[in-house]
Amino acid sequence: MTTPAEQHPSTSAIPESSPRAALIERLLDPEQVIVFDGAMGTMLYNRGVFINQCYDELVLRSPDLVRDVHAAYVKAGAEVLETNTFGANRTKLAQYGLDGQVGLINRRAAEVAREAAGDRRLVAGAVGPLGVRLEPYGPTSREEARAHFVEQMQALMEGGADCFILETFGDLEELQQAVLAAREVNAAMPVIAQATIGPDLRTAYGATPEDVARVLERWGVDIIGLNCSVGPQTILEAIERMAEVTDCKLSAQPNAGMPREVGGRSMYMASPEYMATYARHLVQAGAKVVGGCCGTTPDHIKSMVEGIRPLAPRTRAVVGTTRELLAAGQAVPGKDPVPLAERSRLGAKLASGQFVTSVEIVPPRGIDTSKLEQDAATLAKAGVDAINVPDGPRAQSRMGAIATSLIIERHGIEAVTHYACRDRNLLGMLSDLLGAGALGLRNMLLITGDPPKMGPYPDATAVFDIDAIGLTNLVAKLNRGLDPGRNPIGEPTRFVIGVGVNPVAIDPDHELKRFHWKVEAGAEYAITQPVFDPAQLEQFLDSIHDVRIPVIAGIWPLVSARNAEFLANEVPGVTVPQEVLDRMRRANEKSKEHAVAEGIAIAREALERVRGAVQGVQVSAPFGKAELAMQVFA
Repeated sequence: MTTPAEQHPSTSAIPESSPRAALIERLLDPEQVIVFDGAMGTMLYNRGVFINQCYDELVLRSPDLVRDVHAAYVKAGAEVLETNTFGANRTKLAQYGLDGQVGLINRRAAEVAREAAGDRRLVAGAVGPLGVRLEPYGPTSREEARAHFVEQMQALMEGGADCFILETFGDLEELQQAVLAAREVNAAMPVIAQATIGPDLRTAYGATPEDVARVLERWGVDIIGLNCSVGPQTILEAIERMAEVTDCKLSAQPNAGMPREVGGRSMYMASPEYMATYARHLVQAGAKVVGGCCGTTPDHIKSMVEGIRPLAPRTRAVVGTTRELLAAGQAVPGKDPVPLAERSRLGAKLASGQFVTSVEIVPPRGIDTSKLEQDAATLAKAGVDAINVPDGPRAQSRMGAIATSLIIERHGIEAVTHYACRDRNLLGMLSDLLGAGALGLRNMLLITGDPPKMGPYPDATAVFDIDAIGLTNLVAKLNRGLDPGRNPIGEPTRFVIGVGVNPVAIDPDHELKRFHWKVEAGAEYAITQPVFDPAQLEQFLDSIHDVRIPVIAGIWPLVSARNAEFLANEVPGVTVPQEVLDRMRRANEKSKEHAVAEGIAIAREALERVRGAVQGVQVSAPFGKAELAMQVFA
């Protein structure tokens, strides 16, 4: 099986260590999500460029203006910048008397985009339709059309484009000529081909989304998709249909809704938040390349980036995980990790196959730790193995998990420190982890983290430099005495590496893939989301038999019908069966005490059923009541 780089040898011209090389790999990887920029014409119009001018020529007359738009998209988080060349072909430029400057305009456009992109963004050479009909319906032959496309793409490649994006094509016959031209110019350069559809989900020539997908796959383009003309809702419906008939990587770049006339101007009304919502839907539907078309701005792209990072953050895993290197028979850099059994008491139990018990206690909101310390002492005396400490659950502002864990461990019981990617960049995470290791914390649960918009501070900024998979890679390297760049740090850390997993995820295939990647990255145990249906957990455990690591089941003792309904409807990743909801409602009708007793009974039943299938349980302390968690063990 060939790798993307082998399929596209032009990538070998870029040093393997270059961020651009890694981005090209990600662009071609069918599982990786990558974000394109938004509209160029909308931004130029907003900056005072009249629509009767040739926007493509601005790369010659006002390169700083174009470069500034590119830079704004870079700042917003776009990973691929499209050149300002949508109409820079011979037939369209002839309308402005510029048909003799095709090469100059396209080369300069690629250069300007590259200046803004640097070495950490890709440049996509944008190619649009010719604006004329092809034979037999028009005067332009297929050969002539292909020659026009070749002329434009040759200049884009010479200017530094990393790939071609053929966009907004309504005629598949014309799009075929553009595809053939791209392969003629450079058979190795990645090609993204996008058709455009109307509200009826058909191209101007009547092709359905399924037709587009099948034809483009047959032509051998690298990424197929849709852009322009309609808003995200219609594009989503079309992408869902395309995903059913092709295994090719899909792209989606919708307009910011449908344009409306407001005061004599065409305005696109979809807000950044709306576009972010649909970006998530598009990724879940199968589109791994997302961006914006007409009406979208850097604000839209920024919101889309933030919206999809929790689903598919930028970094999955560093190439060459320990498991991958061992499987390939290659030497693993760094020192051998300290044996799991020697890192912590929890690690020793996990290594020997003993059943472990833990209670989850949320950190305090303020600086008063008296109740936390009292609970820690009580749980230690009761023989509980560890206290799990969430890190800003549901994007709430509480005492940090590391500080809370250190306070807990003063009382003779180990902490399992949750550590989220949401709030720190890569350097901040590295600093935190080195400090935690030096202070003696050992047990970690590495999570991506809930987006800030879930919590009480929706304007807070999420970071998500990496996700839980990338973080697992990072900690596994620290355990070998290496930093993310594989530079020695001296004495290795001694972390016991845990990850989260959701047995009842909405997209079980995606969750299973991520779990496999986490194990490949170095995960040594997993803790599940709260389980209310043991049968679903058992089914999930069967599905991971090939990559089985110790699994600790999450158990949540419900305290009321309202508590059950809240978890079922408002907490992502938690599923409460109807039977459990009904039991809690019936108990609640009797009294609050009956509801608490019923919730504990349900938790005990779940614990007893899963005990033989997992290596431990984590019991949550609802509303901070550790005594309720203790009753589950009774």
